[in-house]
Amino acid sequence: MSGKRDGEVELTFDPAETANDARLEFIGRIRSAWSERQNCPKNMAAARMGAVAARVELDEPFRPGLHGLEKASHVAILTWLDQAPRNLIIQKPRHAPAPRGTFGLRSPARPNPIGLHVVRLLSLDAKAGILHLEAIDVLDGTPVVDIKPYYASADSIPDATIGDK
Repeated sequence: MSGKRDGEVELTFDPAETANDARLEFIGRIRSAWSERQNCPKNMAAARMGAVAARVELDEPFRPGLHGLEKASHVAILTWLDQAPRNLIIQKPRHAPAPRGTFGLRSPARPNPIGLHVVRLLSLDAKAGILHLEAIDVLDGTPVVDIKPYYASADSIPDATIGDK
């Protein structure tokens, strides 16, 4: 990150330097057209508008776990946003009039930079460990933490809102 904006607050420590309890195993990598943060879509809605295809390359030991996923039209991919800062607890997004807490934002800057991406699965080659995606909003090489089928019947909440309560 290029520096704090007015109103931003950093933690007194950097979680990247103190975290020691999660024992994550990256299962693969995202391959996307985005090599620089400023060119990467800011969210999945923007990524879908441009619809630049991407793929997941799953490491060999995890490929058997793809069995049954070929039936899914959409998947939820959890990523580790490895280039995001981890020490901002109050952020000032460019588009927002005032600073907000990290947990009130979808920003990649967070103590544990886990990304959530619901994407259309175009095709799946389980043997090669390749998931072809309609689009994605992460940088090329981003580590993949997990892949799950998206179930509209269980995952969609049509009356969900964000705003004044």
